[in-house]
Amino acid sequence: MLARLAGLVLTAAEWLLALALLAMLGMVFGNVVLRYGFNSGITVTEEISRVLFVWITFLGAVAVARRRGHLGFDLAVRLLPRRGRVVCRALAAALTLLCCLVFLRGAWTQTAMNMTNAAPVSGLPMGYAYAAAVVGAAGLALFALADLVEALRGREPPLPTHEAEPGA
Repeated sequence: MLARLAGLVLTAAEWLLALALLAMLGMVFGNVVLRYGFNSGITVTEEISRVLFVWITFLGAVAVARRRGHLGFDLAVRLLPRRGRVVCRALAAALTLLCCLVFLRGAWTQTAMNMTNAAPVSGLPMGYAYAAAVVGAAGLALFALADLVEALRGREPPLPTHEAEPGA
């Protein structure tokens, strides 16, 4: 059930990434055309594009984490016997979960504090930008928890997506 939830979170993150990127592309391209073609522009698009860029960063980290695409050094772990690899996986997942929970707590505090601060141009609460860190930390924590459960069941980690694909 946890793995299924993680899959749904990954799908949602990928869709949100695509929508945010499309919105950024439209706003930035439209602003460039307005500036160079008509000597005008829409100021609020720059601010919203920056907030969307923050969201893309955190959602991208969530999506890449689920696909095991982050940079890692596993040379020593691969040399261990199976039991050692499973123990290292459990330890790494537990430490990652702990870090994500600490990060989530701080991100939540920052989001709550900045909901009353308005962005200079759009007037939107700055907490919306900080909320990206909350979503990112929660997504990463979910994946770390799923990984910890798998390790406690004695399963070895799967290969990263790029290594499992033929011809990669």
